[in-house]
Amino acid sequence: MERIEHRACFGGWQDVYRHASKVLGCTMTFAIYLPPQAAGRSVPVLYWLSGLTCTEQNFITKAGAQRYAAEHGIAIVCPDTSPRGEDVADAEGYDLGKGAGFYLNAIREPWARHYHMHDYVVHELPALVEANFPVTAERAISGHSMGGHGALVCALRNPGRYRSVSAFSPIVAPSQVPWGEKAFSAYLGEDRAAWRQWDACELLREAGEKLPLLVDQGSDDEFLEGQLRPQLLQAAADAAGHPLTLRMQPGYDHSYYFIASFIGEHVAHHAAALQGCAGGQCGTDAAGGCCGGH
Repeated sequence: MERIEHRACFGGWQDVYRHASKVLGCTMTFAIYLPPQAAGRSVPVLYWLSGLTCTEQNFITKAGAQRYAAEHGIAIVCPDTSPRGEDVADAEGYDLGKGAGFYLNAIREPWARHYHMHDYVVHELPALVEANFPVTAERAISGHSMGGHGALVCALRNPGRYRSVSAFSPIVAPSQVPWGEKAFSAYLGEDRAAWRQWDACELLREAGEKLPLLVDQGSDDEFLEGQLRPQLLQAAADAAGHPLTLRMQPGYDHSYYFIASFIGEHVAHHAAALQGCAGGQCGTDAAGGCCGGH
């Protein structure tokens, strides 16, 4: 593992590392923000998954999350959005291939060789982070758009692994929208039964762990009706009795201006779950309810 960026930020450090991924079969980069508290003790981690076309850079340069992570004493880890390299399969267009890994494990060639972003995000990267940085095994997860899909799916597929989950503008039902149908057909094949395990609305039906979901969605998002359709997540959560706070934010679009406007509340939500339920004293999260942690 090689550190390739190192910058002071709100009393802590914003770093970027390069490493060889066995799961993905290529070299990957990830960003990690270590708050000032990490100089004296191990801190919990919020994993952030970015959306289509992004790398690890978008969130760390545009969201302004480091200020809030420093206030609450949590680290933030941001992986890239797909495998990278000359021998990694790619496609024309922004919504398939490099920059569009969809946080699943591909089973169809040529994608199956490298595209195992779920296992990378859930298993390999946390193991690497926990072995090399002053962090605990207390984890939260969040993301935007394709990354919001990834955050919801990773949490729902892996009960007990995360203390909290949230999302901005997530693709909640990829099996029912063009972005998801294109990606799932390529990565998983045409058998829609195989798609269900990567679709948050489908996973809610049988979720054994009722980890509360916090979702923010802009009312003026240009992808709202065609690709995101948050009402489907609300309906699935209602049917399953799964706790969901869906906040429609008037006037906001799909951009990082939206994320920057509410990221402080999301970091506070995760901090409450990661740190605030010790001894049975549950804190109140940004959505006004139980943090859903311990």
